Amino acid sequence: MLVSLHVKNFAIINEVEVYFKDHLNILSGETGAGKSIIIGSINAALGAKVPKDILRTGAEYALVELVFDTSDEAVMEKMKELDLPVEDGQIIISRKIMSGRSVCKVNGENVTAAALSAIAGLLIDIHGQHEHQSLLYKSKHLEILDRYAKDEIGTLKQELEQCYREYSKLKQERNQAGIDEEKRLREISFLEYEVNEIKSAALRPGEDEELAAYYKKLFHANAISEGLQNVYGFTGYDNTAAGDAIGRAVRILTKLSEYDDTIAGFLQQATDIEDLLNDFNRDVSQYIDGMENQGEELEITTRRLDLINHLKSKYGNSLEQIKEYCKSCEEKLDKYQDYDAYISKLDKQLSIAEAKVKSLSEHLSEIRKRKAVILTNKIKEALIALNFLDVKFEMVFEPLEHYSANGFDEAEFIISTNPGEPLKPLSRVASGGELSRIMLGIKSVLADKDEIDTLIFDEIDVGVSGRTAQKVSEQLSVIANHHQIICITHLPQIAAMADSHYIIEKVTDGISTQTSIKELNEDESIGEIARILGGAVITDRVKENAREMKELAAATKKYNS
Repeated sequence: MLVSLHVKNFAIINEVEVYFKDHLNILSGETGAGKSIIIGSINAALGAKVPKDILRTGAEYALVELVFDTSDEAVMEKMKELDLPVEDGQIIISRKIMSGRSVCKVNGENVTAAALSAIAGLLIDIHGQHEHQSLLYKSKHLEILDRYAKDEIGTLKQELEQCYREYSKLKQERNQAGIDEEKRLREISFLEYEVNEIKSAALRPGEDEELAAYYKKLFHANAISEGLQNVYGFTGYDNTAAGDAIGRAVRILTKLSEYDDTIAGFLQQATDIEDLLNDFNRDVSQYIDGMENQGEELEITTRRLDLINHLKSKYGNSLEQIKEYCKSCEEKLDKYQDYDAYISKLDKQLSIAEAKVKSLSEHLSEIRKRKAVILTNKIKEALIALNFLDVKFEMVFEPLEHYSANGFDEAEFIISTNPGEPLKPLSRVASGGELSRIMLGIKSVLADKDEIDTLIFDEIDVGVSGRTAQKVSEQLSVIANHHQIICITHLPQIAAMADSHYIIEKVTDGISTQTSIKELNEDESIGEIARILGGAVITDRVKENAREMKELAAATKKYNS
């Protein structure tokens, strides 16, 4: 569940912190007090886009922090998959919003938007003011059905998606495989030329790097030879050279060592130096001798490098890429040289892949149609509870003319809200208020199957009043028996049903304006319900009505629990 929300410098919010409870949490307040900003801040923490001017005037950053407490296995598995720490089931999601950028964190670790979305989708389900409009799109209907049937569908959709990708790849290859005889022979000739060009080069792994280093040496051969001649002279046996000097030192130390054993140690070190210098001189001399007549080697190396660079310019930036290109050419040659066998094999593979996609799609469709009957019956029951007294609610299926990664089903909810009226698509029947109630009915059915702890409803009561409002409040209370509900409302019937009631207020000192939120006690909650009931004038009778609504709501909750 969502334990707490901390918001700082977000729109007109200076700083608020609120602790939510289990079951039904109601948020109410005057129009324009900032109720939707509270929900907007939660959305922002979960990665939603925010306006550029969301920072409170004069602030350098905005901060939103959500604290969740959960033991859900799917959440823990996702945290482990993303290598994020979890301690005692607590998950802290924060987003710091600065000018032009933002930083998202989960339990103190920076995360990507995709990772944040994956975690948030398992923790909380937010139904915004306009989400019910998504019911006008048929694709949403199939998504709702699949969500309801997820236990039976299992991994079937993932398997179908993978098989469909393979099928699409083979189908594309088959569509591109059609080629006439003349073009086939041209392709064979061209491919044979490229393969022969690459293979005749007899490339060795790492050869280009070796040749580049060797070319560098040969190209600077004169400078190397001249420099080493000087080195050889400095360390040789001319009168001023190091070799001559160390030789004289050895001879002197040889005589002196007869007088003192300590000098014998100096003699040994000097002798070692002389030996090392002799070896060094000999090696330098041999290297210089080997540098003679390098012109021919330079020419051969240059030609080889030119060939390799030519192949790179045509077939790849490295020897590995050139070899991979050659391999793909050989595979194409095999296809074109035995074209009939290639087409026959491709057709067989395509047929097998299509059969598998067809089988999986049919299995998925069978599950969907069977579960759709159960789902629509349950939604119908929920709608009756929401004051759609004579409602009919079904789901119709039409097969697509092609396969897709989601099968071949096109499904749509249809409804009749009055006796004698035919069933029609939602877009042709339902008003905005009716769509809102239908979505609530769907949510109530999915809640039984859904493992998401926290559901947020932002003004789900739009367009309803009277008896219908009472039905909506009762339905929210039923869902809250198994889930944490956070609901913004303008209706006294829903506010009266609260297990925890919060008021959102906008205050100003004439210079700045800010939003505050606080939890109400029993008497304060009755006062807020009276405000919603009475408007500008709150009489004793209005307060008594509010108290009675609260008592009736308590009795209803006790009956439904």
